[in-house]
Amino acid sequence: MNDYVIIWDWLEFAVRWLHVITAIAWIGSSFYFIALDLGLRQRPDLPEGVKGEEWQVHGGGFYHIRKYMVAPEAMPEHLTWFKWESYATWLSGFTMLVLVYYGGADLFLVNPNIWDIPIPEAILVSLASLAIGWIIYDLICKSKFGNDNRRLMIFLYVVLVGIAWGYTHMFTGRAAFLHLGAFTATIMTANVFFIIIPNQKIVVADLKAGRVPDPKYGRIAKQRSTHNNYLTLPVIFFMLSTHYPLAFATHFNWVIAALVFLIGVTIRHYFNTIHARKGQPNWTWAVAAILFIVMAWLSSEPRVLTKAEADGTVKLSAFATKLAASDKFSDVADVVMGRCSMCHARDPGYDGIHQAPKGVLLETESEIAARGRQIYLEAGISHAMPPANASFMEPAERKLIKAWFEETASGA
Repeated sequence: MNDYVIIWDWLEFAVRWLHVITAIAWIGSSFYFIALDLGLRQRPDLPEGVKGEEWQVHGGGFYHIRKYMVAPEAMPEHLTWFKWESYATWLSGFTMLVLVYYGGADLFLVNPNIWDIPIPEAILVSLASLAIGWIIYDLICKSKFGNDNRRLMIFLYVVLVGIAWGYTHMFTGRAAFLHLGAFTATIMTANVFFIIIPNQKIVVADLKAGRVPDPKYGRIAKQRSTHNNYLTLPVIFFMLSTHYPLAFATHFNWVIAALVFLIGVTIRHYFNTIHARKGQPNWTWAVAAILFIVMAWLSSEPRVLTKAEADGTVKLSAFATKLAASDKFSDVADVVMGRCSMCHARDPGYDGIHQAPKGVLLETESEIAARGRQIYLEAGISHAMPPANASFMEPAERKLIKAWFEETASGA
């Protein structure tokens, strides 16, 4: 089983790498086209159907770009579609969700102190929330209520705040923030897959058939593209938040999530205004900074612990129970408590550490058994922990951790 654990960890790394690469490609092209669209300039001598043009310089050459509101008179031989960046980002992100949060649900997804639910049911709730969220969003956008985009955006913000509250009352804080990012990213990718690209294909088909395309398809696609534009920065925050328990493992984590959406909208408003040459709203940076300070202040409010959390009585999986029953476990627990618990504690005793790194607590035997796989990977197989070997973990102690896990795994 130890080989399986190592391979699984490398698989997670590979998929995470792919996810970051595809996300860069998607977000980069999205930001570029938003800036291009807002920066188009009109001239009286532009051809019929052309909204505007833009001259750009890059890589030692000049580019002359024109945008047709519906489509050109003749379809070009080569047409580049920007869609796979979005699809690959969602598929790799969903694979990460499966590998980390479904594969390690007992550790990363379900917290019995928040919601004591069987793992299969928790996974079903996770999947259903992503699918139902898109369906409801799409229906609202297509309704008469969705005709007013400003009203729609305000309503969607209220919905996202409600979703943030709901996730933090169902899953672990880390999983709640990750799911909020996945929920938002699912809407964004579904916009591309179900609305934007199909609408563009309708226009292309009309052109090839000699029909005049209906401009409504462009307007609908533009609305969804605008939503994606404003949701991008919050999604990036939630992707990164899993490394920072001050964001996800504090009492007001759902309020912090709500403020993240406001910061994202504020920053995008600045850049959108600049690209449209409608001024320079520098006040947006002051607002974003104030909101960020409020988030940091909210994170200093300690999370209210249940009795089980305060006592460290973690509900163990079947394998973690076997780890705790090992004849080596008592010695391993002594090592971890002596070398790791000064940081991974409810009240860390190491200078400069104010909260347990990544929210990982290793103060009780049940907490140590529950984190056995991580301890094996980060202190047994590798020397990642303790950082710079700050607590002077001995080679023999690392061998003990390695032997403890591998012997238990081989007999599992």
